[in-house]
Amino acid sequence: MDIINRLIAERPVVIFSRSSCSMCHTIKTLISSFGANATVYELDEIANGRQIERELAQLGCQPSVPAVFIGQQLVGGARQVMSLQVLNQLGL
Repeated sequence: MDIINRLIAERPVVIFSRSSCSMCHTIKTLISSFGANATVYELDEIANGRQIERELAQLGCQPSVPAVFIGQQLVGGARQVMSLQVLNQLGL
């Protein structure tokens, strides 16, 4: 979890994604529609992406991407983010 903790430190919104993932694209678009300037890590484009995916899975992200952190707290994946959006509780 050290890598994830380091990557989310002092960043208000972080999205772990894969560049070829359509649901990841949807979540990034949704988050940016709120005016949030999310830090996005495309795990298929960075050297330690597979290790980060394993850590996300250990945190309970199934599938591992997209994974959204707001205020250094794991919000969850696409299902959780969309559910919070529908309930108007996304917290952005």
